[in-house]
Amino acid sequence: MIRGWCPGALQPMESGDGWVVRIRPPGGRLDAAQAQAIADAAQTHGNGVIELTGRANLQLRGVTPATHAPLIAALRPHGLIDPDIATETRRNILVTPFADAAADALAADLAAALAASDLALPAKFGFAVDTGPAPVLTRDPADIRIEAGPTLRADGMDRAAPYHGPQDALALARWFLDRGGAPDGRGRMAALTARLRPPGATLPAPRPAPPRQLGPHPQGLLVALEFGQITPDTLRRLGRLAPLRLTPWRMLLVEGVRHLPALEGLILDPRDPRNRLRACPGAPACPQGRAATRPLARALAPLIPPDAVLHVSGCAKGCGWPRAADLTLTATPEGFDLIRHGRAHDPAALRGLHPDQLPKVL
Repeated sequence: MIRGWCPGALQPMESGDGWVVRIRPPGGRLDAAQAQAIADAAQTHGNGVIELTGRANLQLRGVTPATHAPLIAALRPHGLIDPDIATETRRNILVTPFADAAADALAADLAAALAASDLALPAKFGFAVDTGPAPVLTRDPADIRIEAGPTLRADGMDRAAPYHGPQDALALARWFLDRGGAPDGRGRMAALTARLRPPGATLPAPRPAPPRQLGPHPQGLLVALEFGQITPDTLRRLGRLAPLRLTPWRMLLVEGVRHLPALEGLILDPRDPRNRLRACPGAPACPQGRAATRPLARALAPLIPPDAVLHVSGCAKGCGWPRAADLTLTATPEGFDLIRHGRAHDPAALRGLHPDQLPKVL
């Protein structure tokens, strides 16, 4: 089943372990009070599982119809809840974790403009604020990209237009709708720009930066999370140490620090084999999962070369890693299919493998 939308805080999504509630921290930032509030809400109103998503949001699992309203009430005073579902849906903005004050202000202006607009965009339609010497979010999901210059670029294009303010981003979004980019309420910009060129795109797009690695950066320390999960206690402790910036890479940027204590679930070593893994929650957390995924991925990690990625998917949707991986294992009713250099739904090289066979096959 492809639902075609992502959960929010006000519009949760039912899963195998309860409701999934997705929190979109403004600007992708958390201060100590916000981190504490989210950790407490996960424990009090959910099952304690907190996940960092591929859109740099945090989602809480195991929420119930009875605990949803108290959870929203607990988070609203901390500026983590939008006034209504429509505003929440439009405020789909991915901000570079290396943002400076100007980029943060640009993202805030865009959020305010989207909140005041009447744009009926698809639920997965999003914006990226990726200013800086070189964009770092080019491989991450966004339909309209604000990059160095600043410039405005429709996803899928290698040319950009000058960016003068949020009205330019909203105008490009209206162009997408007016040109039939979402005929049934769904659609993405790259599919439209594959056949139509947006107006004013005359500037060369900036060259992307190489993928960011774990460790120190000028803005702070990048740390990874196993499968993108963080425990409430670790989130609280990190929030007390420094402000946090969320990334779409299963990593957090801990601002202004160079060293951290060993905390549960944090990956500090770039050589850690868990860095090679991608996996969705799988069964039973996801009702569409055909098998448990993460215990299998963890067991197979030592067999994967240091520069390769193993993706274990509970079904052919591939939510845990929508891009191609060096090796993908997709659970089916007959076992696991193995795909080389592809995505979870691509043609398999081997089919119906039993988990016991996988170490030898890999």
